[in-house]
This record gives sequence, structure tokens and C-alpha cells, in this order.
Amino acid sequence: MLTLEKARIIIAEAMKAGIAKGFKPLTVAVLDQGGALIALERSDGSSRMRPDIAIGKANGAVGLGMGSRALNKRAEEQAYFIQAMNALAKGVLVPVPGGVLVKGQDGEILGAVGVTGDTSDNDEAAAIAGIEAAGFAADGG
Repeated sequence: MLTLEKARIIIAEAMKAGIAKGFKPLTVAVLDQGGALIALERSDGSSRMRPDIAIGKANGAVGLGMGSRALNKRAEEQAYFIQAMNALAKGVLVPVPGGVLVKGQDGEILGAVGVTGDTSDNDEAAAIAGIEAAGFAADGG
């Protein structure tokens, strides 16, 4: 189960990974399997829209059951589909890498983590570091 305690570990470890690798200030959001926000943290120096972006990355991942890297690929191949999904999601779907599914040992989706602040690839790497440090499997798509 993805608890508040585990969400805090994910956030702390994602932030540590970003600092260790010299990333720009990160914002990390953790959503449960239903898409509800469990926890969010914004680094000093993060811009105002970063929380919305982090939530959007995680929301797209958990809502469609695939990491946002896969959503990005789908957006390139089927732009109208992703546009329609974003409309259904009321505009809170951000289909770029950095939205990573949190999976249990049996492969069940427990929630998602969205990270933003640096390049999408770096955001995804920080999310994966946090998820794995908390003892879960990460699926970026």
C-alpha cells in the first residue's frame, strides 16, 4: 500500500537524487491509485506552476495506467487520442516523461509519482530513484 509514510520517503529520496546529480530545483507529487494527492513537495527556487505540472504527470500515468514516457510516445503517434484524454481529464494530463507508476510486488498499480523541474529524462530518473528507495517497482513507460 502506498501510505503517507512511503510517499514521504519517495519525495525525500527523489529530492536527494536530484541534488546528488545536480538537477535544477524539483517538485515531487505522489498520488494514490485513484489519483488523489497523498503528498507534494516543492524545492526552494521552483517556479509557481511546478506543483500543477508534477500532479499532471502523475495524474496521466495513474489515470491511463502507463508511465508518462509511454504517454509521450502515444502523443507523438496519436495526438488526437492524447488531446481527447486530456479533455476528459479536464486538462490535468501532462504527457511527458517524469510521471512514473508505483507498482507493488505483484505488479499492481499503487499510485504514481510526478516530478518536474529539470529535463523530462532527469525528472523521470529522480522519480524512479524515490520509488525504488521506498521499496516499490517503478514503471516510467
